[in-house]
Amino acid sequence: MTLKEYKALIDTKLAEYFRADDIPQAGLFEAMRYSLNAGGKRIRPILVLEFCRITGGDCDKSLPVACAIEMLHTYSLIHDDLPCMDNDDLRRGKPTNHVVYGECTATLAGDALQAEAFGTILRSELPAEARAECARILADAVGADGMCGGQFLDMIGENKLLTADELDEINSRKTGALLIAACTMGVAAAGGNEKQSEAARRFGAAIGAAFQIRDDMLDVISTSEQLGKPIGSDAQEHKNTYMALYGAERCMKMIEKLTEVAKAALNEAFDDTAFLCDLADSMVTRMG
Repeated sequence: MTLKEYKALIDTKLAEYFRADDIPQAGLFEAMRYSLNAGGKRIRPILVLEFCRITGGDCDKSLPVACAIEMLHTYSLIHDDLPCMDNDDLRRGKPTNHVVYGECTATLAGDALQAEAFGTILRSELPAEARAECARILADAVGADGMCGGQFLDMIGENKLLTADELDEINSRKTGALLIAACTMGVAAAGGNEKQSEAARRFGAAIGAAFQIRDDMLDVISTSEQLGKPIGSDAQEHKNTYMALYGAERCMKMIEKLTEVAKAALNEAFDDTAFLCDLADSMVTRMG
């Protein structure tokens, strides 16, 4: 399956969720759908499905798991955009959730998407052990030791000069944790072994780091139209970034090295790696 085909499959399935409009909380469902179906690259759910496929699993039964991680990711974006966090008014080329629905509804939409992500996994048709493992992986990736912890460290690090190690720690949690989860959830959904799970974890860690470095670059070299969100906000808010620490040339070299690390990890445990290798390569040149 191509990247475009994967994305179409995921978009179609996501559009099926939260459709009720004849209930008292229909306005909350509308806010959830607004951000969930606003587009995006769908990298995380694609990783779930592709790792499931190359591990020999059932991608049809794993599709809800893929959708669940996109629900979780969407929740994080809604909350990141809030005035108390990054205070952004544009996401994926559209007004952010709180701009359209207000802060209270946006907060609840994010909360609900987080809860629904776990419900979606647990209601899937995967074996009970696989469902439980996928839910555990996602919970670990999102909590205080993962994404939320990374966001906290990022917030308290503003207006401070961080070391390279401190910046790596923030981004490995804030960005890397969920990408690692996507890869290892795909293996878990397929009932893969420890060697495959470790290879998936290493791949996710490497592309997660590459993704964040490229994201920092794009805040300087891209445009709002290409990114679908404001640019230049990192410098305006005095955030610590890889661009500020290393500059564009070194950042590109780091991305290229991390891409090779990711590919090498794959080849230790899987045979059919062409799609994921191409995906890793795309991190080097993406502009949005």
